Amino acid sequence: MNEFSHLDKDGNVRMVDVTNKTATIRTAKAAGKITMLSETITAIKDNALPKGNVLTTAKIAGIQAAKKTSDLIPMCHQLNLSFVDLDFDIQKDYILIKSVVKTKEATGVEMEALSAVSIASLAIYDMCKAVDKTMNIGEIRLVEKVGGKSDHAVEYRPKVGIITMSDGVFSGNREDKSGEILKNGFKQAGCRVDHTLVLPDGADELEKSIRTWIDSGVELIITTGGTGLGLRDLTIPIVEKLFDSRLPGIEQALHAYGRGKIATAVLSRLAAGVVSSAVVICLPGSPGAATDGLNVLIPTIFHSFHMMKGEQH
Repeated sequence: MNEFSHLDKDGNVRMVDVTNKTATIRTAKAAGKITMLSETITAIKDNALPKGNVLTTAKIAGIQAAKKTSDLIPMCHQLNLSFVDLDFDIQKDYILIKSVVKTKEATGVEMEALSAVSIASLAIYDMCKAVDKTMNIGEIRLVEKVGGKSDHAVEYRPKVGIITMSDGVFSGNREDKSGEILKNGFKQAGCRVDHTLVLPDGADELEKSIRTWIDSGVELIITTGGTGLGLRDLTIPIVEKLFDSRLPGIEQALHAYGRGKIATAVLSRLAAGVVSSAVVICLPGSPGAATDGLNVLIPTIFHSFHMMKGEQH
């Protein structure tokens, strides 16, 4: 079983840190049911209850609840909701309540959708309790969640190779932090990382290694380092000439993510493209850039291998 994200190492509650997650369009749908006497259903339809229009009140209550979820549930994040709606399916002796909530944020809106249904059902209960003592609320559940990393989750995991370009690491004077971060990150995502290499900046062996690895079945090659503005930062010009085609969307996503965290990210070069049957991506050499790369690439990059095999986008 996965570890609880709302507990720290000592078992204390904590808010999940979503600072480094990418903001994407996220949607959640929930549903629930409130049962009641058929006479109460008729009164709701006829707008004959003493407290007024039941379903209009319940809809407003549900929308308000979605917007107030972070106030009601301690570890929920405050989110800028872009859309909330509720629908009521009236049957003979129950009402099915359905909600949909949307946002463009770094975390999902499941709890907002569930809160909307929960409070809407309570509002119906409150509006009808004077005439019906049999009402029962239940079956509140998440129906659908779209967006975030799970949106393009695929089972396929490519064989990965990591190349660190650094004079300091190659000479033994510096620890290969970024290479280790990338290797561990892809392993945790379920990839085989059997190929790792450290080369000095600008090494001619880089081109040969990439081609040899691809011939041996490596499908995703990540280089780290040698992307700055120094005379020895030669990774990009070496790798660019190998590309059969560029992947500008990946480059733009990596740049945009980096700029959102640190202004000097605009000074680093990076590149992504297809070489034969493999994807090659060049990242800056800092540990932060390696971590950022993992956040952007996993699991979305795995979908590219389905596309390269001619499957649907």
